[in-house]
Order: sequence, then structure tokens, then C-alpha cells
Amino acid sequence: MADSAALRGGVIGAGVFGGYHARQYAQQDGAVLSAVLDPHPDRAAKVAMPLGGRAFHELDAFLEAVDVVTVASPATVHAEHVLAALAAGKPVYVEKPIAVSVADAERIRRSAAAKGLVLACGHQERVVFRAMGLLDVPEQPLRLEALRHGPPSERSRDVSAVLDLMVHDIDLALSLTTARPLTGGLRASGGWDDTLAELAFDDGFSARFDVSRQAAARKRTMRVVFPSGEVEIDFVARTFRNTTPFGLDPDFADTPAGRDPLGASIASFLMAVRGAAPRPVVTADEAIRALDVALAVEGGAQLSAPAA
Repeated sequence: MADSAALRGGVIGAGVFGGYHARQYAQQDGAVLSAVLDPHPDRAAKVAMPLGGRAFHELDAFLEAVDVVTVASPATVHAEHVLAALAAGKPVYVEKPIAVSVADAERIRRSAAAKGLVLACGHQERVVFRAMGLLDVPEQPLRLEALRHGPPSERSRDVSAVLDLMVHDIDLALSLTTARPLTGGLRASGGWDDTLAELAFDDGFSARFDVSRQAAARKRTMRVVFPSGEVEIDFVARTFRNTTPFGLDPDFADTPAGRDPLGASIASFLMAVRGAAPRPVVTADEAIRALDVALAVEGGAQLSAPAA
């Protein structure tokens, strides 16, 4: 796949995020949207056909029609779809979370490694941190406080708010520190749609995560405290306040990556597939670290799926 031919992109899942990914393949240089797979053929056709792709409802036929695969199906079937795509020799970009168990995530990692295939995970908000310059700050953080609230939605109801929302902020916290979470350093409480967690790390860093899918309005903020100052981010307004001496980019939202983090993440994946980049934005190892912490939060809060 290192030649100049356009890569045929395929998307599993014709929901909201599947549509986002299908449009990315249709507009990325060196790629085309070839196929969309969904158990509901009409939904697949609605996403695929306006972009020049074909609709599929059978996995084997879909995999024959594509070179690279995005898995944007419900999280509870991520592992099934990723493993099938890898078995067919296809590089995979899987939306977060990489799986809903560490055991399945490890199976995915081993399969990709054994076949030498690129595997990326859709924690694309790391692109925003990179655009801001936060990933280049030469200090370890002391404290992180993240709040991610939104109104009720039917999307991602197969997993808790921890795996739906909090896992984003867990990954961002892990991207800022080399420290490791302490065994026994977790306190968590809440329910399936609202969860609060406090996490301690082995170098004294601590993080607080607050998520809700039952809020009256959308609110996403983060405060990161460094020895030399702090950064307060409003992800909805796409602004931040910086009292550190480090030159973060106040115009990050106007950069190509800041305007389209998903597009930058997909472009990085395709470059890695072609051998033009050493890795995607988020690797399997990083996705598994975030999943491991998220599942510990679920266990600490004793979350279980509500009765149907």
C-alpha cells in the first residue's frame, strides 16, 4: 500500500460518526470512500452513495472492496469488527474506546502486530493538544481537572458515560504525564450517565474527571496546573487562558489541525499506512492505557448497565 494509488476507505457503522469518517475518506488526498457497512442497508446507502461509495451489509464482501477500514460501529462490537478487518489484512482506525475489555484490546494489539498492520484509535483530541502546543510543555503537570457534560442523547448508549466521554479526558491526561496511576489511588462514584473520578499518580500528579450525559447544556473544560503556572481550556469556545511561561498558540483553532482534528487524525493514519509517517496520532498501546483506567473507574464506581 505504499504506491501512489488512492486507498479505498471503508467504514463500518452508518451512524453519526460513521458519516463523519465516510466524508473524511471522500475528501482526503490519496483516498476515496469505497464502502460503508451497516446491518441496515438503507442506512449504509444513505451515507455511502452521495460520496461515491457502495453500501454493504455483509462483512466479507465489504472487506474485499476496501484497503483500509474505519470501525465506527457501537463500542460493544468494536473488537469483533477490528479483528475481522485485521484478519483480512486491512489497516484499521477504530473509534474510541478501542474495545470494552482489556482482554479484547490486547487481542487486537497482538493481531495488528503479528500482521504488521497499522492500528490507530480515534482519540483525536490529542490533535487539539498538539495544535495548542500542550504536548510540548517541558514540565510534568501537578493537577488536571476535566469536566465534560452534555445533554441526553441516544448515541453510545451501549456503554457508560465513562467509556463514552471520560475516556477522552483520561487519554488527554495520560498524554501529558509520564507518571503511572497508583494502585489504590482511585476514588469513583456516580451512575451510568454521570460519573466522578479522582485519580492519583506515582509522582504526585492527580486528576479529577467529571462527566455527565444528563446535563442541561454542553460544557467541556479542562484545567492543567504546572509548577510554573496553569492552563484553563474551554473546548466549546475553543479558547484557553495560559499563565505558564510556555508559548502556547492562542490561534490553534484557526490552524488546519485545530479546525478539523478528525481530518488530521485520519490523515496521520493514512500516512502511516503508506509508510510516510512513523505512527498514527494514537497507537494501540496508548488506547489500551486509557481503556484500562476507564474500566478501573467503572469498577470503582460499581457501574452496571441499566435494565432494558
